[in-house]
Amino acid sequence: MSEQGKKIALITGANRGIGFETARQLGQQEIKVLLGARNEEKGKEAAENLQKEGLDVEFILLDVDNANTHQSAAKSIEEKFGKLDILINNAGIYLDESENGAPIPASRTSLDIFRKTFETNFFNTIAVTQQFVPLIKKSNAGRIVFLSSGLGSLGLHSDPNSEIYNWKVPAYDVSKTALNGYVVHLAYELKDTPIKVNTAHPGSVVTDMNANGQIPVEEGAKTSVALATLPADGYTGKFIYLNNELPW
Repeated sequence: MSEQGKKIALITGANRGIGFETARQLGQQEIKVLLGARNEEKGKEAAENLQKEGLDVEFILLDVDNANTHQSAAKSIEEKFGKLDILINNAGIYLDESENGAPIPASRTSLDIFRKTFETNFFNTIAVTQQFVPLIKKSNAGRIVFLSSGLGSLGLHSDPNSEIYNWKVPAYDVSKTALNGYVVHLAYELKDTPIKVNTAHPGSVVTDMNANGQIPVEEGAKTSVALATLPADGYTGKFIYLNNELPW
C-alpha cells in the first residue's frame, strides 16, 4: 500500500511500554505510525527498532506537557499528510505517594501531587486532543482513543466486590475519572460525524510504571488498537477493556 493511501496514526508517549507496543501492532496493520515522544534520542531509537521490523514508523517530537510541541507536530502532520486518521492519547504519569507500602489516602494526598497528575493526565491531554481534532475531522474515518484505567471507574471503586475496591491511588485515579468524563463530552460533540471517541482500560500491564502488573504489554495494547481501528458502524463514547464495556 502506498503511503498516500495509508491511515495515519499518532501515538503520544510511544517510545516505550504500552505506547510502543501499540505502535507495533498498528504498524503490523499497514498503518503509518507517528511515534510521539518527548525525548528525541529515545523516540528515534524506538522508531528505528520498529523500522527494523519492516514497519512504517517515524518519530515525531511531541511532549504532552509542552504546548509548543503540540503545535509543531500538528503543523508537520498537516504539511506532510493533510489529515490525521488516528490519535491515541497514551502518555500519562503516575506519581507515587505512599507510606508503609500503601498509597497515601485521599485526605492526605498533597495538592501538589493532584495538580501535577492532573496537568499531564487531564489538562495537557485535552490540549493535545484539541490541537489535533481539526486534522482528524479531515479524515473520512477518524478515531480518538484515550488510555484510561480501570482505576478511573467510579462504579468499580464503589463496589465492595470489585478487585480494585481496596486499592485507591487518589490523584491518579481521579485524573482518569476526569479524563473519562471528557471522553463522554467529546464523543457527544462528534456523534454526528464519522469520528469515534472512546477510552481504553489496558488491564494491569507490566510496564516501567507498573512493575506489579499481571499481563504482558502485548495484551495491554490490544484494546487501544481495537478502538483505533473500529469499523464505520463501531461504537463511540464507551469505556472498553478487550471489547467489554466497563462502568464509568
